[in-house]
Amino acid sequence: MAIKNFPSNCSSQISAISFDYGTHRIGVAFGQSISITARSIVILKAKDGIPDWDIVRNLVEEWKPDVFVVGMPYNSDGTDGELLPRAQKFANRLYGRFGIPAFGMDEHLSSKAAITRASKQNICPKKPVAIDDIAAQIILESWLEGYRERSSKILK
Repeated sequence: MAIKNFPSNCSSQISAISFDYGTHRIGVAFGQSISITARSIVILKAKDGIPDWDIVRNLVEEWKPDVFVVGMPYNSDGTDGELLPRAQKFANRLYGRFGIPAFGMDEHLSSKAAITRASKQNICPKKPVAIDDIAAQIILESWLEGYRERSSKILK
C-alpha cells in the first residue's frame, strides 16, 4: 500500500517522530512544525527490519507525536529502492500498532547529508559512527519544511 507524503490538511501545528528505516538499525528523530526543527533521539536495533516494538511504544508515550514520518528509500533517479516495500510496510505497521497517521518522505540523500553533518559536528572523527538518527532528523526537517509550504498555500 502506498504511503502518502503529507496529510490532506496541513493547517494545524503538529509534532512528529521520524524513522530512517533499515534492516539492522532504525534512526529516530522528533520535531515540530511550529519551529520546523527536529532533533535526533536514538538509533534502534532491528532484526531483519523489525524493531523492539516495546521501545517504539515507549518513544511514542514519551514524545506524543501527532504523526509519524518514515524515510522512503527511492533511488536517485526516482525509481523504487530495494527497501521501499519494507519501509512502506514498516509505516503501515506503525499506524496499525499506534493509530497515528504515518507519512513518507524521500530519503535518498539523507545518509550522505547525515555524514556531512556528523563530520561538521566532529562526532567521532577517527572512527565510523552510526548516523541513522541524524538521517532521521534530516528526513524530518525536510518533511516539516514541505508541511510548512503546504500550510502557507492554505493560508493564502
